[in-house]
Amino acid sequence: MLALSAGLLLCIYVAASTADSVMTFHALLAAAAAVGGVAAIFNRYASGTRDFRAEIDGKPNYNWGPVKFATVAAVVWGVVGFLVGDILAWQLAFPALNLDLPWTNFGRLRPFHTSVVIFAFGGNALIASSFYVVQKTCRARLAGDMAPWFVVLGYNFFILVAGTGYLFGVTQSKEYAEPEWYADLWLTIVWVAYLLVFLATLWKRKEPHIYVANWFYLAFIVTIAMLHLGNNATLPVSWLGTKSYIAWAGVQDAMFQWWYGHNAVGFFLTAGFLAMMYYFVPKRAERPVYSYRLSIIHFWALIFLYIWAGPHHLHYTSLPDWAQTLGMTFSIMLWMPSWGGMINGLMTLSGAWDKLRTDPVLRMLVVSVAFYGMSTFEGPLMSIKAVNSLSHYTDWTVGHVHSGALGWVGFVSFGTLYCLVPWLWNKKQLYSLKLVNWHFWIATLGIVLYITAMWVAGILQGLMWRAYTGLGFLEYSFIETVEAMHPFYVIRAIGGLLFVIGSVIMAYNLWMTVRHGEAEVPATTRPALQPAE
Repeated sequence: MLALSAGLLLCIYVAASTADSVMTFHALLAAAAAVGGVAAIFNRYASGTRDFRAEIDGKPNYNWGPVKFATVAAVVWGVVGFLVGDILAWQLAFPALNLDLPWTNFGRLRPFHTSVVIFAFGGNALIASSFYVVQKTCRARLAGDMAPWFVVLGYNFFILVAGTGYLFGVTQSKEYAEPEWYADLWLTIVWVAYLLVFLATLWKRKEPHIYVANWFYLAFIVTIAMLHLGNNATLPVSWLGTKSYIAWAGVQDAMFQWWYGHNAVGFFLTAGFLAMMYYFVPKRAERPVYSYRLSIIHFWALIFLYIWAGPHHLHYTSLPDWAQTLGMTFSIMLWMPSWGGMINGLMTLSGAWDKLRTDPVLRMLVVSVAFYGMSTFEGPLMSIKAVNSLSHYTDWTVGHVHSGALGWVGFVSFGTLYCLVPWLWNKKQLYSLKLVNWHFWIATLGIVLYITAMWVAGILQGLMWRAYTGLGFLEYSFIETVEAMHPFYVIRAIGGLLFVIGSVIMAYNLWMTVRHGEAEVPATTRPALQPAE
């Protein structure tokens, strides 16, 4: 509560000290969100429904409220982020669709899209699943009563501040790290609270063993904190304003940026979602993890190797050649732990492969693991300098990113949400498995259209850029290469639209599960919770 109040005061201070009307509106909107967060917490705990007993009938009194909030936020933000991404895809095919407005142009919507799908959709899915898994595997209630709520509300407050800032042109212009200093400062407070809640819950666990999913979640939380602090060291131009400059300069800034950028992929979009895989795939398949020893090897190898791979984003730049080669070498070595994790996830289905025919949720989880294996093969391949000389700055990179983002992160998150909603709202099953099946096939078709179009477009771009005439002149002008991309951009936009449709089907299915799903009847009748004294 105190931290949220501090954030509220900070936003009001920014609003009062900013002359620009757009920025004033932005800061006031952030302040309103903080007020809403405080009100939500107060309402939750003033309702007289808390129970302070540590256990009920010998079972932990889990705290599902913050998990439910983050789950709903993930679904809502997901639909919004996917829709904005598809609008951008159509803008690239037909530029007039930017409507010639500052708030709808590509330069402002693009960071909004990436931040919403990565940090709002993915981040809320990670927070929801981590808070669920750590309670279940530790048989302990989340540490603190207010702190978990502060994490989920504070995190979504950060998303609101950052996202509205992009639309108004407020950005520090760093890939995947666009929020300005005040938003970064608030996120630091929230993230420290997240770490403390997670650690304290592990500390008071009733299970002597820490399940491997919790190791992956912990690595994700700790490493993202380190990356955030390093890459967002800024010097505000004025404490009365909202503009700042990065403390690093030149090649050092580039190195910091891609140490951050690639490890945001490695620890936010890989380690955290691998934690989901290690819990929800075995749980859904009703099988133990194929090899617990392999999962431990996978964990330690992945976190040691991934942190060094960032320089492969800077091939053929001013970065020293030895650093580029180091990044390439560690990227190639990442094949081993990455595929070790993929094999472990897929082989968990040993003895349960028949369930893929009848359970579309498990099918979605398993296909996500297959996409993980494909993306982690393609990434090291593209880090090799000879391949990178063709692929870099082309749409091949866009195809690679989205094969991982849509196929791996998207599908494992969808599968997790399909698992969480019935469990959290005490429903026997999802409203409609047929709708899950439709979601799976529509989204899969969309991903295939998207990534194949970008692969072909990227390789075509690279070959056209490096084509020379017999006299040594470029064979194609740049505008000719842009013109050649048009049909592939249309195909990409159609694929994206299918993915959006799939997400809307999911949102409807989950909503109907909560509203009209058949309630789970408990095995034994338990006494009703008494109001807090």
